[in-house]
Order: sequence, then C-alpha cells, then structure tokens
Amino acid sequence: MKVILLESVEKVGKKGDLLNVAPGFARNYLIPRKLAMEVTPSNIKMVEIRQKALKKKEEKERLTFEELIKKLNEIHLQISRRSSEKDIIFGSVSAGDIQEELARLGFDLDKKKILLDEPIKRLGTFTVPIKIYHEERAEVKVTVSKEETAASASATEGQKTS
Repeated sequence: MKVILLESVEKVGKKGDLLNVAPGFARNYLIPRKLAMEVTPSNIKMVEIRQKALKKKEEKERLTFEELIKKLNEIHLQISRRSSEKDIIFGSVSAGDIQEELARLGFDLDKKKILLDEPIKRLGTFTVPIKIYHEERAEVKVTVSKEETAASASATEGQKTS
C-alpha cells in the first residue's frame, strides 16, 4: 500500500516521503495515529503545498539564525578566576558560566547548546562551539584570566607608589 508520511517515523522514513508499506502496517498503525495518509492525487497535492510552506518557514528561520551566528562569532568573553602559579584555576569555567556571560550580553541560549566537552580548568583563550540551528554552529572566544586578589592588588599598588 502506498502512503505519504505526515510525520517522520523512526526506521520508516521522513516527513513527506512517499512509501510502499504493508497494508496492515498502514491501516493499523500509520493512518490511525495520523503519521501517514493513503496516496491519492488530492493528498499528493496537499502534501506538496505543505512542503512548500515548510521550506519557506525553514528558510526564514535559517536566515534569522545566520544573523545570530554572525553576532556570536564576534563575541569575546572575558572570565576571571583565581588560579595557582601554574595557571591552573581553582574550580572551572563550565557551560553554565558561559551561558550566564552570554545572557548578560543579551543572548538567550540554552546551556545544552554550548558544546563544551569538559569544563575549562586552565588560564588562556579557548574557542567554544555553540549549536544554533541543526548542524550550524557559532564559535565564541572565551579568555580565562587570572583574577586580581585583594592581597596582590595592594602589593602592586605598593610597588607603584614607591
């Protein structure tokens, strides 16, 4: 039996696919759950119209996300942390910290989209990928610098006044 998928079905096909499936599978599973409809000339026409509207919507979303990617690629975050003499920071810089810094700049991103394999534990400059739209990603530069403590700040001031 020929059917048109209305939704993507795992191990069967993607939305809009024209498939030949077993009649029982179509009548008992796909059609009652509104996952597919039988192929008729009017149904094919209706699916084509839906596909065109979906493509327009996806194109509009993609353009919006491209602007966001450009803006994020230009960002350079500065995060200060206390550290040892060997440039190892106490604690770490996690995806949550990066998300907070981006939120401060007006970007509302989900923490799960920040693709940080493991938290940053050293001083330096790092490139952090952020998943934006499907497979498209932005890269934000994050510089982790040594935090000036009160004792070291007063010591450097004492050196300046001498």
